[in-house]
Parts: sequence; structure tokens; C-alpha cells
Amino acid sequence: MRVSESREAKDRELRALQAALAAEHAAVYGYGVVGGRIGKDRRTEARTAYDAHRARRDALVRAVKDAGGAPVAAAAGYALPFPVPDAAAAAVRLAAELEDRVAGVYADLVRASGGEQRRGAAEAMREAAVRSVRWSGESVAFPGLAERGGTASGSPAPTA
Repeated sequence: MRVSESREAKDRELRALQAALAAEHAAVYGYGVVGGRIGKDRRTEARTAYDAHRARRDALVRAVKDAGGAPVAAAAGYALPFPVPDAAAAAVRLAAELEDRVAGVYADLVRASGGEQRRGAAEAMREAAVRSVRWSGESVAFPGLAERGGTASGSPAPTA
């Protein structure tokens, strides 16, 4: 691999890491909304997902720094994909949407990385896909890929 190709690959990976970090920031914010509106019967599940996204976010901060980048900061607020009134059903739908979006961004990171970084991204994508199925009761054949068709790594991070 030539030096320019190697640099391009590292730049793609860093952009994908930053996009995954931005998605995790959005997911942490979104789960704050979910947690405030979810029914008591699913509150533990929401807290577990919130904690998982916080841990992934923190790991991505370290990964971006290790790759020579300055980690993208969380926004003060995020636009939700739809209104979430004080109804548990809307909170469940939001949680599933957050997980679908995070899975898509991790699919980009899988494509852009290799080695241990790729394995970690694939695991994060799998975890998000499993949580999405638990929330929605529905699954797709290739989580994170169908909705990402035609997008390139480094595409804008999803909103919460």
C-alpha cells in the first residue's frame, strides 16, 4: 500500500470514528428522553442501554485521540426524529430508532476500519441491532446496512 493510500485509509477510519462518536453522543441524549418517558416495566432496559452508549462513547473518545484526532463534542441538544409526548409507546419507538441509527453508523466504521477496531465496531453494531429488536420486536436481515445503502463513511451523524 502506498503512503497516500495508507493516509487515506487512516483518514476514512478517523472520519468513521468521529461519526460513531457523534452518534453515541446523540444516543446518550436520546436515552435521556427515553428514560424520562418510558414505562416502569422497561426502565431497567432503558438504563442498561443508556449505560452501554455512555461506555461506547467514552471508548470512542479514546479511539479518536489514539488515531490523532480531536474528539467531536456533544451538542447541547439534538432534534428528535419525531415528537415523544409523555407516552411510553413513543419512548419505545424512539429507543428502537436510536439503535437503528447507531447500528448504521457502526456499519460505516466496520467498512472503514480493520483489525481490532473493525471487530469492536462489528460488536457495537450487533449490540445496537439486538437492542433495536428488543425495543421494536422487528428485525432486518442486515442491521445497519439497508438504511445506509449508498452512503459513504463520514456522512453526517444521525440526530437523536
